[in-house]
Amino acid sequence: MSLLRRSRLLQHVSPIASLRSDGPCQRRYLASPAAGAADAGTLPLAGIRVLDMTRVLAGPYCTQILGDLGAEVIKIEHPVRGDDTRAWGPPYATPLEGKSTPGPGESAYFLSVNRNKKSLGLSFQHAAGQAILHKLVKDCDVLVENYLPGALRKYRMDYETVAEINKGIIYASITGYGQTGPYSDRAGYDVMVEAEMGLMHITGSRSGPPVKVGVAVTDLTTGLYTSNAIMAALLGRLKTSRGQHIDVALSDCQVATLSNIASSVLVSGKPDSGRWGTAHPSIVPYRGFTTRDGSVMLGGGNDRLFGVLCERLGRPEWKGDERFVTNALRVRNRDVLEAMVEGVTRTRTTEEWLEVLEGSGMPYAAINDVKRTLEHEHVLARNMVTEVEHPTCGPLKLVNTPVKYSVSEPGVRTPPPTLGQHTDEVLGEVLGMEKAEIEALRSQGAVA
Repeated sequence: MSLLRRSRLLQHVSPIASLRSDGPCQRRYLASPAAGAADAGTLPLAGIRVLDMTRVLAGPYCTQILGDLGAEVIKIEHPVRGDDTRAWGPPYATPLEGKSTPGPGESAYFLSVNRNKKSLGLSFQHAAGQAILHKLVKDCDVLVENYLPGALRKYRMDYETVAEINKGIIYASITGYGQTGPYSDRAGYDVMVEAEMGLMHITGSRSGPPVKVGVAVTDLTTGLYTSNAIMAALLGRLKTSRGQHIDVALSDCQVATLSNIASSVLVSGKPDSGRWGTAHPSIVPYRGFTTRDGSVMLGGGNDRLFGVLCERLGRPEWKGDERFVTNALRVRNRDVLEAMVEGVTRTRTTEEWLEVLEGSGMPYAAINDVKRTLEHEHVLARNMVTEVEHPTCGPLKLVNTPVKYSVSEPGVRTPPPTLGQHTDEVLGEVLGMEKAEIEALRSQGAVA
């Protein structure tokens, strides 16, 4: 199976227990990461090789997670235009003097989801490009793609063909509506799925129109679900030595993440309660309130916390007001109480209220824009912003991987690649091609 591959660069090995078809309780040896990747050998997916045939957001976010956890991710990009998001801007990271590249620079959008990957510029419309993909598939553990169902069949990169080449491959397909069902042939974009699968209807202010979430959250949750499914399938392969096809749809993931709202509708048999803005349908006070210079979130989640809030607002008498003594009464008198709270919060700045609420034990928070978030002392203390040296743009700040491990240290080992940056490396060092052969392929337009 592919985990037994021998790469010219990967000299050392580390053992992992495995079950193989030639007998139980065999020992599998995973190739360790390439030299120079500091401490990458401790990462959970060290030795796993991923063929990344995705673009835009859901797929690249999934494979970035795998790369953060130590997998070697080979990103297949169109040899001329690359991933669609390379052209999505501004903003762009400007190349350093003397490092000119096609276009205005590296797109911030592309940079956000493509760290810890190698870029192979390759045309799989070209027969030679298809042959290269088939060679790579033999030595990969995972393939992730996000084309319409059946679109890769004409290039002989569909699951059935790939599984004949490598029976242990974990092949993950990300689409808008899945491999089956009446909408399976429909192109799926985050905002359309947000609209059709309920999220947009419950997002926005109480009296306003439905709105999309500020980031493409359906794409992101789909990427998370897919990375989780891939890791589960890799564990399953240890038992069976067989790979499998994973069918992930944005529509399914969006329905799943309706969570308690969906459960309420299923239990009650009634429509959802609509949009609540920053408020909560069944807890009061629990929303953002206007201050003198901004907004602050306050969470009086139970009777005790409501009492704390009253004390900190300087209105202790509200605790005994018969309209507000229980949460059920506060919900019934929501409009009155929220107006009273905001009448007080408007008298001070957000920073002043944060000082008043400090140490109260009550949930509260400033409502920050993204720049203030990325400069937040806690964000920085948790190392959520990191700096990496980009080959053409120099030092770049990127959002770091969020999960901390006691032994492993996932993070940004390599910057998001330039288009085709690793073509020679992958073809030469992984597939063993000679330089003249690579140059011949490049002259034919098969690779870049």
